[in-house]
Amino acid sequence: MNTVLITGASRGIGLEFATQYAEDGWQVVACCRQPLQAEALNKLADRYKNRFSIHPLDVCKLAEIDQLSHKLRDLPIDVLINNAGIYPSAQNGEFGHINYNDWMETFKVNTFAPLKMVEALIEQIACSQLKTIATITSKMGSIDDNQRGGSYIYRTSKTAVNMVAKSLAIDLQPRGIVSVLLHPGWVQTDMGGRGALISTKQSVMGMKKILGSIIPADTGKFFAYDGQPVPW
Repeated sequence: MNTVLITGASRGIGLEFATQYAEDGWQVVACCRQPLQAEALNKLADRYKNRFSIHPLDVCKLAEIDQLSHKLRDLPIDVLINNAGIYPSAQNGEFGHINYNDWMETFKVNTFAPLKMVEALIEQIACSQLKTIATITSKMGSIDDNQRGGSYIYRTSKTAVNMVAKSLAIDLQPRGIVSVLLHPGWVQTDMGGRGALISTKQSVMGMKKILGSIIPADTGKFFAYDGQPVPW
């Protein structure tokens, strides 16, 4: 049985990843800040019982990531999905109105945490069969795709995590580990809003299809949920 670990699993894309992988018969390790308040996630855990676990994790607290790794020290992790992310208030990320505290907080979640997750769980990933790291990013982190400007905080956090994932692809390639970046599309979540173009189900189905078909040569690549390459 393959195992997937998902951060930010209590809602939105993370919850949908947990749902679809559980339905496919995987062992799911779901992480979120407040498990007791994660009603939908707890229902999944009840439904799939022996192969679904929920773990408290605030990815901003690096010590909690280390504690999680110790707890899971004997569990091979086939796919790590760095999904937890935040989008700060729009007005705080525009030129002349930057909230620098928000900027640092966004970097902690969107950029620092994905790298720390890999550092802490590297042995569990390396001893698995699939050896895959997926970082959920955004086209808004693409320098080439930026035609509108603005959104300094969110854009830079995603551009930075893109470089993290690219460097991981190079550094971990000798161990047979694949690191890819995934753009989920404009998704109907709390972050994307009701006017977004696609549902979480559509987005995650597409990203799971990519993760199910990647090969070692794909390491370091940046894909949209529909399989199309995203320019850097």
